[in-house]
Amino acid sequence: MRIISKSLNDTEEIGKAIASVCENSGGLICLYGSVGAGKTALAKSIGKHLGIEEKVTSPSFVILNEYHSGTIPMYHFDLYRLEKEGVSTILDELEEYGEDDHALTLVEWAEFSNDQLSKDRLDIRINYIDEDAREFCFEAYGDKHEKLYNKLKESLKSVFTGV
Repeated sequence: MRIISKSLNDTEEIGKAIASVCENSGGLICLYGSVGAGKTALAKSIGKHLGIEEKVTSPSFVILNEYHSGTIPMYHFDLYRLEKEGVSTILDELEEYGEDDHALTLVEWAEFSNDQLSKDRLDIRINYIDEDAREFCFEAYGDKHEKLYNKLKESLKSVFTGV
């Protein structure tokens, strides 16, 4: 699935849809994209729509931010500072958090994982188009996330044409 977000409001709608489909089943969502693509903006939107009261921030310097005030816990990892070699030091934690059916785990900079992340996940690639526009490309792996993907696609059809 491919969606063009033409504004921060569009990105907000994508985050709202993701929060809605994940709040009953949890999930592992891997975010890919260059600096400024919108990974953290999407994470903030998802957190907002899960009812998270804390300020959702980029975990670049701490590797993991945990949020427990929403409808389900949200674990927000950032692999950027670990780079490829350091990811192996937290693979067990990533797997443990990602398998929790009662939590949402977001992984920014998933491209640094050396493809060592769970094979049951939803990948979202965010491509910078211009100051306001982004391209969101979704791909699901595994039965659980294929179901999540299908629900997400149905939800987004009502907001975006051509989904």
